[in-house]
Amino acid sequence: MEISGSAAGACGPTTARGPMADPPGADEIAADQFAAEGVPGAGSSLPDETPAGSGYDGGGYDGESRVPRPRTGGRGVSPDEPGTLAPAPPRVRPGSGRRRLRAWMLTAPMDLLALLVPLAISTRYWRGTLSAAALTMVFFAAGGLYRVRRHISILDELPNLCGRLLAAAAVVGIIAAVRHDSVGYGTGFMQGVALSAGSVIVGRMLSRNLALIARRKRWVEHNAIVIGCGPIGVALARTLQNYPRYGLRFVGYVDAEARGGTAPVRLAGTLDDLPAAVAMTHCDVIIIADPDCGESTLMEFMRQPGCARCELWVVPRLWGSRSHGALSDHVGAIPVVQIANTTLSGPRWAIKRGSDIVVASLALVLLSPVLLLCALATWLDGGPGILFRQERIGRDGVPIEVIKFRTMRPRDDAESRTKWSIANDQRVSAVGRFMRRTSLDELPQFWNVLRGDMTVVGPRPERPYFVEKFSAEYPDYAMRHRVQAGLTGLAQVSGFRGDTPIPDRARFDNYYIENWSLWLDTKVLLRTITEVFRRSGR
Repeated sequence: MEISGSAAGACGPTTARGPMADPPGADEIAADQFAAEGVPGAGSSLPDETPAGSGYDGGGYDGESRVPRPRTGGRGVSPDEPGTLAPAPPRVRPGSGRRRLRAWMLTAPMDLLALLVPLAISTRYWRGTLSAAALTMVFFAAGGLYRVRRHISILDELPNLCGRLLAAAAVVGIIAAVRHDSVGYGTGFMQGVALSAGSVIVGRMLSRNLALIARRKRWVEHNAIVIGCGPIGVALARTLQNYPRYGLRFVGYVDAEARGGTAPVRLAGTLDDLPAAVAMTHCDVIIIADPDCGESTLMEFMRQPGCARCELWVVPRLWGSRSHGALSDHVGAIPVVQIANTTLSGPRWAIKRGSDIVVASLALVLLSPVLLLCALATWLDGGPGILFRQERIGRDGVPIEVIKFRTMRPRDDAESRTKWSIANDQRVSAVGRFMRRTSLDELPQFWNVLRGDMTVVGPRPERPYFVEKFSAEYPDYAMRHRVQAGLTGLAQVSGFRGDTPIPDRARFDNYYIENWSLWLDTKVLLRTITEVFRRSGR
């Protein structure tokens, strides 16, 4: 269902004030607060709908147009005559449970019910029916059929839907034919599969129509900020204003400060004001259209905590390009692409944490003889003090205590905190050098993983002194701390460990965070094992 986005907001239709209604003037208070945050132009408004008979020509606004303010209810300012009253727009209710809605919350249950329809007729094939239902939903999820979409159309989804239904039916049908020699059994089972496939298509048509009705009546819509007020941004904003079927409510433009004086429309703020604008408008969606700034500058703002929670869409610079392996999406005639969340959170983080617990538990049990031998070798090499504990920086800059086997003895605590380890460091003993080259000294950190301080695969943790130093010198370095520190990482298996360039490490770590998958973790672990046996450590 396409009622909501990844951080769905809720805006109900305008109703008469009742005893429980918000007090008059709530919108003026919000607009004043917005202006106090340094966001000019927040007190003007555009009409919700195009007047009857008017058409959309894809052009820009005229000189008298205004940028809409956050729709918090109450009175508005007319777009044509500044200072006059306009009809009150729907209120934003940030506390509503609709903000927690997700695109799959209606579609997935309806798909499941449709796939189980054959059980209402006969329970003879219940094992095969349940297996087919589970496999089909996995295929749907892998094909993006539960992702949020701006343009809703069952006809757009039908080829992908039918293809995945046929693929799941073929797999289950082959298994049924192998397990049951009876032709009658296979025929009856495949009839049930065909019935469930037809039910899925009917259910999809119903859910899509319900979503469109909810959007058109503005029962559910999400506040959107457009970054860039060039021709594309203006056309995009006008489309969102005129056509509620996309489920977005345009609340303002944000652009680089350089364009502020030459912009064809009033800005709700500059990029520096973006976090404040997101908070004050209860923005759920950010659309990057045609900003007057470089991509690296823009991404610095997008990665800030206040903006990272928003659903992010981008208008491709090359309009003729599209991914042929995925469903295309558009707002009007403007193509848009959804950018995956740049932080690990929600179900993705739960999956990663679950895999960490399994891997760390197995490693501590299976590698216990190796751990014992390492502990004995460390004790024989340097006496008591087998484990070395040191403060490192973890997720969100929170200090953690990392455990390692001792490989050297620093002169004092200051040296331990501020001395950078290099190849052939004279402080490292012979046993310690072997353990470092094979990464055996890192094995106790599986306990850190089990405790939740670290993850198996992620950016390697660094000492506070160097985190502060590198964060000041390299802007992307601090972004590594969006996730927990890792026992091994993509940068390390790509050759960037020890005394190697910090910007390259940060680049690999941020790539890992923004492209995480279980398979990527698996690849890093396999490459880590290869590196250990090659003894290409520090």
